[in-house]
Amino acid sequence: MADCMQEWPEPVVRVQALAESGLSAIPRCYVKPPCDRPVPPPPAAEAQLEKDLSDDVSIPVVDLGELLADGAAVGLGSAVTEAVAAACREWGFFQVVNHGVRPELMRAAREAWRGFFRRPLAEKQRYANSPRTYEGYGSRLGVQKGAVLDWGDYFFLHVAPEAAKSPPKFWPANPGNCKEVSEEYGGSVVRLCELLMRVLSVSLGLEEAHLQRAFGGAGCGATLRANYYPRCPQPDLTLGLSAHSDPGVLTVLLADEHVRGLQVRRGAGEWVTVQPVRDAFIVNVGDQVQILSNSLYKSVEHRVIVNAREERISLALFYNPKGDVPISPAPELAAAAGGGPAAPLYPPMTFDEYRLYIRKKGANGKAQIEALKGQASPEN
Repeated sequence: MADCMQEWPEPVVRVQALAESGLSAIPRCYVKPPCDRPVPPPPAAEAQLEKDLSDDVSIPVVDLGELLADGAAVGLGSAVTEAVAAACREWGFFQVVNHGVRPELMRAAREAWRGFFRRPLAEKQRYANSPRTYEGYGSRLGVQKGAVLDWGDYFFLHVAPEAAKSPPKFWPANPGNCKEVSEEYGGSVVRLCELLMRVLSVSLGLEEAHLQRAFGGAGCGATLRANYYPRCPQPDLTLGLSAHSDPGVLTVLLADEHVRGLQVRRGAGEWVTVQPVRDAFIVNVGDQVQILSNSLYKSVEHRVIVNAREERISLALFYNPKGDVPISPAPELAAAAGGGPAAPLYPPMTFDEYRLYIRKKGANGKAQIEALKGQASPEN
């Protein structure tokens, strides 16, 4: 993929270091415009919020157990396929349980990265990243000079396919098990993504292998991002991660087991705080699924809020197309959307081209993918 630039446009400050310095007000570069700030509930609404969350006002939960039993085929009309189709149409997000990834491996991976972020700053700085590949320890996404920043740090790695894995120099030496457990975790979640690709294909009325083949087959890639959101003295003024949709195919999130923070935009603008189910993954479809399905399934805007009391950690695995494969709406689905086979909504575009397009423009809700509708070719 072509480089965005070789270095960050401004010196990078670690958010964790700011949080641990004892400051009482966040620097101006983290203060969001009023229209983008989270709206905290009034004190009287706190108890109602907790009640609503306990009453399962949350995204759908899909049990994959029947598909993992004896390698069962994915069938149109099965309970799993119908549940995933409904979740993709109504939410763009769902949680999966009985997904085949060992709970103890999930916990080990999360704790390994929690251990990394607790290492001394000088040690973590050895892995400081650049916008050239994003691999390593980072604190900003996007390369716009003077951009309003997010209140969070991260560590980014390539975990699949084998030929594209991040070389050893990018992997933390401490904790000692971080590389081993993360590679095992990454491999397990990639296999889950391959299963979900089959389910999505069938749910769209396509042949079971259609999406996997269209996105590059065995050449599909996966990246792992460990997210660390420190305590924030003014959480009502900023975000841990700005509102955006994910550029790839699927995102599989292992949330913090104690602290909520992920919010999903539903309908005309309501932000719903996700209540993670124990030992579940949170899954969302990305922009590439929206493009291939000709907008039958839509990627959904989401963001991360922070708080003044507790740090939060999560692991996001991004399952992406092979970088040089042109992606465009499936002809069958362009017809199903009512425009006929000659009416695709999006121009052909490789994922490398799309990723560069997104990185140049930065997080901005769903503005980037919506701007592509009706274009003969992407505008850089």
